[in-house]
Amino acid sequence: MNFLALFINILLVISDPRTTDWPLMQSPVPTVLMVLGYLYTVIILGPRIMRDRKPFKLKEVLIAYNGFQVLFSLFMLYEHLMSGWFLDYSFKCQPVDYSNSKKALRMANLCWWYYISKLTEFADTIFFVMRKKDSQISLLHLYHHSLTPIETWILVKFIAGGHGTFSNLINNMVHVVMYFYYMVSAMGPEYYKYLWWKKHLTHIQLLQFTLVFFHSAQLIWTDCGYPTFIGLLLILHSTIFFVLFAHFYYQAYCRTSEKKAIKSQ
Repeated sequence: MNFLALFINILLVISDPRTTDWPLMQSPVPTVLMVLGYLYTVIILGPRIMRDRKPFKLKEVLIAYNGFQVLFSLFMLYEHLMSGWFLDYSFKCQPVDYSNSKKALRMANLCWWYYISKLTEFADTIFFVMRKKDSQISLLHLYHHSLTPIETWILVKFIAGGHGTFSNLINNMVHVVMYFYYMVSAMGPEYYKYLWWKKHLTHIQLLQFTLVFFHSAQLIWTDCGYPTFIGLLLILHSTIFFVLFAHFYYQAYCRTSEKKAIKSQ
């Protein structure tokens, strides 16, 4: 038996049987290829195509896209609450319900839609390339958009529900606010006066990673059947993102304020 066949057999044994036949769930290969295709497009192919072209404006497209993401995030937020987090789930430690009950399948189905949402977010970077907003395509941006599709594939394949979906719930809350900000920003300069709270968007994102860190850390000393290893990965994940976003905050706001203070002196 070759390595690939062995790997596939292992996946079949330890994966969630409810999601095995769902679209894109049979193998991680399509997701990995989509991530690699995304990176090639936004780092090499896209800039090469746009090199001698004028940037696209895309005003109407951006308003529609960001409006869609607001509604999509609201839908997933509601489903996270109704599938368990509103009344049934424990915030201390929540195992995955692998049964075929209506609520358990509702959460599993939501996890799949959450995975799909991360694929749709590739468009964020593609629009930056088309508008020649190269400064927006940072290491933080690429790391986030290339890692989350793989993470969410693992979520659906093995642990479609339970403790780890808390981070998805919080992420949906943040994305409602974030994409609403992007939608208003896309409407034009006359609406910028309503976006005075831009700095606080990063505050919300930093709060998100702090909440996920402490919520996941409970798995170190509490055992309810949810994999401790996943909790440790979530701790690492939230720590990395907190550091990256904190660095962005310093560069965008603190360092800019310091430069202005020096110039005024």
